[in-house]
Parts: sequence; structure tokens; C-alpha cells
Amino acid sequence: MPWTISSSLDDFRARAGGFLAAHPAENTVLLTITDRLAARGPHYYGDGVPVFGWWSAEPDGPVAGAFLRTPPFTPRLGLMPESAAAELAAELATEPAARPAGSATLTGVAGGAPATLAFGAAWAEATGTTSTVRTNERLYRLGELADPPRPPSGRSRLAGAADRELLIRWFAEFADEVDIRIPNLATVVDDRTAAGQLHLWEDGGRPVAVAGASAVIAGMSRIGPVYTPGDARGRGYASGVTAAASAAALARGAAEVLLYTDLANPTSNSIYQQIGYRPVEDCVELAFGD
Repeated sequence: MPWTISSSLDDFRARAGGFLAAHPAENTVLLTITDRLAARGPHYYGDGVPVFGWWSAEPDGPVAGAFLRTPPFTPRLGLMPESAAAELAAELATEPAARPAGSATLTGVAGGAPATLAFGAAWAEATGTTSTVRTNERLYRLGELADPPRPPSGRSRLAGAADRELLIRWFAEFADEVDIRIPNLATVVDDRTAAGQLHLWEDGGRPVAVAGASAVIAGMSRIGPVYTPGDARGRGYASGVTAAASAAALARGAAEVLLYTDLANPTSNSIYQQIGYRPVEDCVELAFGD
């Protein structure tokens, strides 16, 4: 099999790092996760041992596909051919080292839609399980940044230590709203605040929205989360703070500024396009059942 599966982050970065960096949009999640693991250690996302994999079309050939898994989270597929995704599913169905400790099977998978759906079909064939779509997302890349068509009142500023409790609450509310888990939430807020990655929109001296811009890795920065509490929505604050965070990412040297949207939310898909974001690819998260 052309897949190499390893628990060594160093080996993964040495072997697949060039491939990830050559395709930073499609591999954006893998780039940010590996960067965080390198900075914070292998158990940043949970107690389980992370698993990494890279694929070549032939032995010792150039890497042309990659994935990782940080238990308890499901595998995340980077750029890869559909055939490689199907091969990976067959490999993981029979390779205990690639499964979360104490679990007989995977509970799902996420990544670019074609590869992820191919993985799901191969997994179903190998294990007899079914899959359902949990989320549909679209990855966008910033073209030319534009001001919001209806600029909101107020201004942007960097978040500081005094905003900690507010940010922790907003991050938790965001996670509940989109049904995701943010491990080490308070640490994430502290780290990102200290790194100057969290931008607040203020109106009348009161914070009303937040947007993050990740560190620039391989020329890429990703915007997220973007959150406006319910009582402040409908006033353009999300557009304003996203534009501000995007401008900050560009100023830090990002050649590509990316963000994900939920395809079930037509508002977010519209407002980001209005400030210059253009579609790159559709992504999907599958949940596996019996």
C-alpha cells in the first residue's frame, strides 16, 4: 500500500511538509494543526496519540496526499486523489494503530468533498457501516479585499487581556452554536490573544463581534472563528470584523487568506463574498453509524 502511517510528527513534517506547503488552501487545517502540535505537544487536542499519514502514487515517489487524526477527533483529510482516499479507508479499517485507543472503529471523517465521500464509500464497504453528512462547508480564498457594502458603525481593535472572560464566553457560545468541541478553550483564547490574532469590533465602546486570524503558515492564514452574539446580529458587525482580521492577515504577510462557511447559512456565504472571498472547494464531514 502506498500510504505510510506514523505517530511521529517529525517524520510527517519531514516527509509531507513540502506537499502541505505547496497546497496551503486545501491543506489549511493540517498546516494549522501540525503547527499547534509542534508548539504545544502531542496531547494538545486530547490524551490519545495523534496519527499522521502520507501517500505517494509509487514507492519513494513524491507525496501527493496527506491526513492526520488527533483523537478524540475524526481524521482530517488533506488534498489527495479520490483513489487514495479509498485506499486510506481500507487501510484504517484494518490497521489498529490508526484508530483511537479503546475504540474498534472510526466515528467519522472530514475534508474536501470528493475525497471524503470516496473515503466514506470505501469505509462502508470495508466495515458494513453507513455514513451520513454531518456538515457541508465551503472553503473560500480572499481575492481583493473590499470594504463591506454597508459599513457598520464602530471600529475594530485587537483583543487584550481585559477581554479574556468575554472571549471565553463567546468562544463557548460559538462552539455550542456550530456543534463543535474546542479543546483547551481558555488556553486557546489566551494563546491567540497574546499572539495578536483576535480582533474585536466595538460599537459605542462595547465589543459586539470577534474574528480570529491564524498565524501565517506556508503563506496562509485562516479566519475563524467569526462570532456575533445574538442580540448584536443583523448590523454588519461580522462583515466589519472579518474585513479587519483579513486586512491584519495580509499585513502580516499572508499570500492566501482563507475561511470556511457553513453552506446551510446563506447569510455568511453572501457577506464574505461581498468583501472579496471566492470559493475554493466544498468540504464535508461524515458521521459513521451502524
